[in-house]
Amino acid sequence: MGKILAVITMDKSKVAGGAPIFVTGSPEEQQQVAFKLEKIMDASAHDLQNGTLIIVKHG
Repeated sequence: MGKILAVITMDKSKVAGGAPIFVTGSPEEQQQVAFKLEKIMDASAHDLQNGTLIIVKHG
C-alpha cells in the first residue's frame, strides 16, 4: 500500500488532509514542483486529472 507524501494543486479549496499541500499558479509550475518532489522523496507522481497531483511512496 502506498503513502501520500505530498499534494500539488492549483486550487487549494479542492484538497485537505495531513499531507503537505503545495499550491501552484500554472500547470507548468505544478509539473516542475511534482518532478522535483519525486526526485527528492524517491517517490512517484500521480495525476488525478482534476488539477491535482499527488506524490506517493510505494512499498
